[in-house]
Amino acid sequence: MSKSTTTSIELASAKDLGAAIRDARKAMALRQTEAALLCGVGIRYLSDLENGKDTVRLGSALKVIAGLGLVLMIDRKKPFWSKDGRRP
Repeated sequence: MSKSTTTSIELASAKDLGAAIRDARKAMALRQTEAALLCGVGIRYLSDLENGKDTVRLGSALKVIAGLGLVLMIDRKKPFWSKDGRRP
């Protein structure tokens, strides 16, 4: 029986997302051409995404994430403001 592990990565930029996608692709021993074909995107798009280009299309990025067997989750950070407008 294989053990499932979950790794959470905090992403703060397009470069962070690109690096996470590149790491996942490399862990699967896929070349960009293979991963692009698997995910239904172009090689240039995948390269731009992995290099952290800010203007890549979100829908296509989600296709890559799903195609590589990843999941994108959103969670709340510790609140940086309170209801009365003051910092906690």
